[in-house]
Amino acid sequence: MKDIPFVSSGYRFMVTEAPTMKMRENKTGELVPAADRQTGQVPFVVMLFAKPRPVVGQRPGKGEEIKVTVAHEPGEEIEEGSYVELVNPVLNTWQTTNDEGRITGSGLWFKAEAVKPAGQGGLSSAA
Repeated sequence: MKDIPFVSSGYRFMVTEAPTMKMRENKTGELVPAADRQTGQVPFVVMLFAKPRPVVGQRPGKGEEIKVTVAHEPGEEIEEGSYVELVNPVLNTWQTTNDEGRITGSGLWFKAEAVKPAGQGGLSSAA
């Protein structure tokens, strides 16, 4: 399965590192921009701390840091420490196998069309 939509409104997202251009290693080991194969655009990576919103009568969730790939440069207002909302977030799965076909690693990766400051466009605030 690919690009599975998910509802992110139950979480607060705080930027933990300034957004950066997505990079990959080429055959010679140099870091080069990782252009999208279909559009040719270079996506950006935003590191976020995702913490569940408080629920009355329940212990607060701990949260964790996630990496989100976005299609375009997020903009100057998206900086370390700011709260954001994900626009059309999706998740994908990955796995690696060894030569014998055994799964040696697996996980999730997150993608969104964009990130925007929390509370804009009629969505709930992050605080």
